[in-house]
Amino acid sequence: MKQYLPIDPSAVSTYSITTRDNKVKVDEHFARPFAANGSFAAFYDSLPRLLGADSLRGVVDAVVGAHRQGRPVVLAIGGHVIKCGLQPVLKALIEAKVITAVAMNGSAAIHDFEVSLIGATSEDVGAVLHSGDFGFSEETGGGINRALKVALPEGIGFGEAVGRCIVDNDHPFKEYSLLAACVDNAVPVTVHVAIGTDIIHQHPEFDGAVTGEMSARDFRLLTAVVADLSGGVWLNVGSAVIMPEVFLKALSIAQNLGNHVDGFTTANFDMTQHYRPLQNVVKRPTSGSGRGLTLTGHHEINIPLLAAAVLERLSAIGD
Repeated sequence: MKQYLPIDPSAVSTYSITTRDNKVKVDEHFARPFAANGSFAAFYDSLPRLLGADSLRGVVDAVVGAHRQGRPVVLAIGGHVIKCGLQPVLKALIEAKVITAVAMNGSAAIHDFEVSLIGATSEDVGAVLHSGDFGFSEETGGGINRALKVALPEGIGFGEAVGRCIVDNDHPFKEYSLLAACVDNAVPVTVHVAIGTDIIHQHPEFDGAVTGEMSARDFRLLTAVVADLSGGVWLNVGSAVIMPEVFLKALSIAQNLGNHVDGFTTANFDMTQHYRPLQNVVKRPTSGSGRGLTLTGHHEINIPLLAAAVLERLSAIGD
């Protein structure tokens, strides 16, 4: 066996810390304490110029830049975003013409519909699962499935169909509906469904052919939006599987049809950075040109911060 003797550290060379390059510097990166009664702009400017705070700045810069240049800003969300009560914040961005298209999975549409109808959503699954009652509310399953059937001959997709249903039937809490806000502001809104994942698929009114056709129409509409994404922004918020996969396929079709989509920014907002959003939103689509960013944290904190920073910036520049 080879024998080893302990090294002699007395011969180790050192250098002065003053000659070293450093990634964190007091005068460039440190936060500043927030002064009581200060403005939001002052708070935003006081954040450290590092890591997540700088990623937030990068997204804000991209969204503001896209808006000023007339480029798309697309919001893709999962159901948790709706359950966090963020519709009023997102509605403000829609009405300011910042968000130009919205895409969501089936659960987001369901929670939004329920909020518009009764001002509440998110049943206690554990309390009713074993009694056989989970997901069988008549108003939700019947209402959405019938709305899809009624709209089928009109040639529109899932998102617009449910949004119109909310508006036309004057749901009591429609002002809190993201789908209704999109319809009222002529913003494309699409819903992307995986059959069997949503409670409305349990309902007797469910028709797989209708649901599939309505969601397929929305996929084609979203692909047209993605084909125009150059110079724009794609925000994936709280969807770990469905929306990242939909985005990647829509982008692939757009490129295949000759739309050279590049130079855009993507950002993934989530409480944990999952594989598919990192690959299909942040990395792969921006590998040629563009920029991918990640912001890890709670939607109920990060999305209002993003919205406030964007709206504050636009107000400051008079846009």
